[in-house]
Amino acid sequence: MTDTSTGSRTKNGTGVRRRELGHDFGLLSSAYAMQTLGEGVLVSALPLTASRLTSDPKLISWVLLAWELPWLLLALPGGLIVDRSNRRWLMIGAQSAQLLLLVLLATATTLDVTRMWMLYALAFGLGSGDIIFMGASRALIPDIVRNKDLEAANGRNMTAETLGRNFLGPPLGSVLFVFFLPLPFWLNAVTYLGSIALIARIRYRAPQPAPDLAVGERPETQERRGLLAELTAGLRWLGRHPVLRIVVLLAAVSNFCVLMGQSVLVLFAKDVLNIGDSGYGLLVAAMAVGGVVGGLFSRRIVNGFGARAVAVTVSLASALSLLAIGCFGRQPVVVAAIFCVWSTGLALWNVMAQSLSQRLIPAGLRGRVNSASRMICFGALPLGALAGGFAADAFGLSAPWVIGGVINLVVVIFTIPALLRWPATNGDHQKAPAAAGEATSKK
Repeated sequence: MTDTSTGSRTKNGTGVRRRELGHDFGLLSSAYAMQTLGEGVLVSALPLTASRLTSDPKLISWVLLAWELPWLLLALPGGLIVDRSNRRWLMIGAQSAQLLLLVLLATATTLDVTRMWMLYALAFGLGSGDIIFMGASRALIPDIVRNKDLEAANGRNMTAETLGRNFLGPPLGSVLFVFFLPLPFWLNAVTYLGSIALIARIRYRAPQPAPDLAVGERPETQERRGLLAELTAGLRWLGRHPVLRIVVLLAAVSNFCVLMGQSVLVLFAKDVLNIGDSGYGLLVAAMAVGGVVGGLFSRRIVNGFGARAVAVTVSLASALSLLAIGCFGRQPVVVAAIFCVWSTGLALWNVMAQSLSQRLIPAGLRGRVNSASRMICFGALPLGALAGGFAADAFGLSAPWVIGGVINLVVVIFTIPALLRWPATNGDHQKAPAAAGEATSKK
């Protein structure tokens, strides 16, 4: 793994200050923070806009379905593109396309000609761009950050994402929506423009990722492989890995169950919790409180307790949180408190899983394995949104939370024996599972 971070120290009157993560990561992290702030504005603005156009829970849930559907349909080819292209230019191109879509919808809302299909088109376009942007940015992190600093880098990104996408963005989006409906979309376009400008300033030029030959292939053998084999290489590697396949399974089930409830959260907030448009944004922001705590202390917690303890604890807490919302969530303050617990676990899980995968995945397969895992994990999101809309329509707005919590809890209970067989510490993970992954990835 290439070590290109500066690791520099500067002395001043107060002592020694470390710049562990480097200038390029600072730009990348700042761009990610701006991008997630814009997404956070849309997290509240899109459902609120949809609720102005229809009260049908199925139609509203399809907005999130459209946003997450590209992960199910396009993640594998997206990973191949990331592994075969200049990652910096991919991020710029993806966000430029997203920016164009945002300007078009912002213009439509300004002219008051918005229709539901426009929301679906924007959501699908944003999700498609996210496949390239997230894949390229995460594949780039191990090239510009030292191995030992991956938890710190991922924790910083997780904190920025939580602050922007969950804490600052949603209430800002709901306030702007109440003040003047098109404003959230115009602001989102500005944040994407700022993100593009930051990415363009990244100085580091990673060498073109070479086809992965660490799996025992000769170059001429790899040239004869078909496109399908190239697309599925990451999926096959992931399926053979004894640790990462469990991580992906649990994440996918959790995502499916969470989106069952969140897909109709705007109606749940209005009809069950009796809060208005502005209150909905604040409720979504409550998720960020725990996420900030988890992001800030993730490095210490994951390194101190190990991936196994984090995986078991967070998996159980996530399932129980969904059940608690469905069974006892009738007051905004109660739901907000449960959201805080859930988001703390989510931040810890994401830092643990991202750092683990960045250490274990071979460099030449990094984009494809990451995309394969996201295809499974994020591909579960539109399915959960679809199921949540039908469950709410048939059984009421609390039903998606209860059904999702039960499904999640059952799967976690069945996977606990596999989790308990993991090495107890991250150091053990870096040795035994990595070797196992390399052995099983040979063709």
